[in-house]
Amino acid sequence: MSGKDPVDRGGAAAPGDVGPDPIERMAAVVLAVDGVAELDGGRFGEVASYLPGRRVSGVRIRDDGTAEVHVVLEWGAVALDVADAVRRAALPTAVRPVDVVIADVAARGDDPQTSGEDRT
Repeated sequence: MSGKDPVDRGGAAAPGDVGPDPIERMAAVVLAVDGVAELDGGRFGEVASYLPGRRVSGVRIRDDGTAEVHVVLEWGAVALDVADAVRRAALPTAVRPVDVVIADVAARGDDPQTSGEDRT
């Protein structure tokens, strides 16, 4: 999953249609933080939350209730500033503390919607 819509609904709803689930709200507020290019689901897609009929990539809740958010930074963003802003944005939707993982940095001029596509 790439781009600004972290929810894979299998075509069940329009992109950006955030449901009432706290995990979906958390993903939406994190994506709105300046400096966040996209959420990152991990190398094998293991960083995700599974909800009825959909999957939210880049957000997972551990067994102890701690939230874990994996983000890709925009080029030039200051990692500590973005991580703090992500934590502050996500905290109201979380029950416990929020751990932020900077998974990658988008290349300069990289559009998350086209990452990985052939650019010839």
